[in-house]
Amino acid sequence: MSVINALILSTLAGMSTVIGSIIIFFKIKDSKIDKFITFCLAFSMVIMIGISITDLIPTSVFSILYNYHLVKAIIIIILSLLIGGLLVFLINKKMTNNKDSLYRLGILSMVALIIHNFPEGIATFMGSVTNINLGLKLSLAIMLHNIPEGISIAVPIYYSTHSKKKAFLNTFLSGLAEPIGALMTYLILGKFITPIMLNVTLLFVAGIMITLAIEEMLPKALSYQKNKYLLMGLLIGIILILINHFVF
Repeated sequence: MSVINALILSTLAGMSTVIGSIIIFFKIKDSKIDKFITFCLAFSMVIMIGISITDLIPTSVFSILYNYHLVKAIIIIILSLLIGGLLVFLINKKMTNNKDSLYRLGILSMVALIIHNFPEGIATFMGSVTNINLGLKLSLAIMLHNIPEGISIAVPIYYSTHSKKKAFLNTFLSGLAEPIGALMTYLILGKFITPIMLNVTLLFVAGIMITLAIEEMLPKALSYQKNKYLLMGLLIGIILILINHFVF
């Protein structure tokens, strides 16, 4: 029964990403679309950076430093972050044929969050099987930041394509990575996954998300020149990250 509970919790945590896409079903006046997009981009940017620097990086760095000699640990940490950042540049280069930078940003966010959600699914499953209370705590924390992550995918894709179907589908695919990670852990990967593998993957994800936020989201948000809404998005994102960090 613990396995079933672990799979259910991982699925709920992952599918909470889809909740973020609900925002596209609200009617926004044409005169306020730029303000809305600016707010969402700033908010999503803070979530990605905040999760990386308060959760992914500290947890992984301490574990790697504990298991390896200092020089080797530093090399692993730096390479993991740099390779993650490099992936963003490579994907961006492949998508330069698409002139709509907002659409490109949505797709980049989806790719980043698929890679992010897969190890989260592994962690939630393993934590839930070991201790259901730990699994509940992990799931709640993941749900809290998965909802705004869904916004970071749905809003750019919807306002660049005007297709609710595309926005919803891409958000759904991102969330689906989490239960897939959990299911694969149960069926195949459980015996092979080590804490170091997970920590390196999480650093890789942190490199992706920080690069995406700074190189893509920030310039796009600034381009709309709606500084008031930019600051509002940053502030609310920071508050949510603090709640996620200190409450959960």
